[in-house]
Amino acid sequence: MKKVEAIVKPFKVDEVKDPLTALGVGGMALTDVRGFGHQPARTDFYEDVEYTIDFLPKVKVEVVVLDDLVDKALSAICGAARTGSVGDRKIFVLPIIRVMRIRTGETGEAAL
Repeated sequence: MKKVEAIVKPFKVDEVKDPLTALGVGGMALTDVRGFGHQPARTDFYEDVEYTIDFLPKVKVEVVVLDDLVDKALSAICGAARTGSVGDRKIFVLPIIRVMRIRTGETGEAAL
């Protein structure tokens, strides 16, 4: 099993969710995050005071998939989240050592 973490633009979350659900991904976690990278900072004004926004809002989508679905999940996320502009962010794949469903005590694939 692998954990796939994708940092995407907030308006792309629903477009990412739909193809993952179609693949059979049974659940996902979303976290509002802020970050910076190659996307330039924005300058804004509040009550006539200029300030710079370095950390821009993003959403981290986390799913755990079986090994044979990793490539399909990456393709689905990448295809749905890509805008072609700076700030599309990244996808990370991490190994899952063990998983347990709290409610039932099931482990491994049965816990997904």
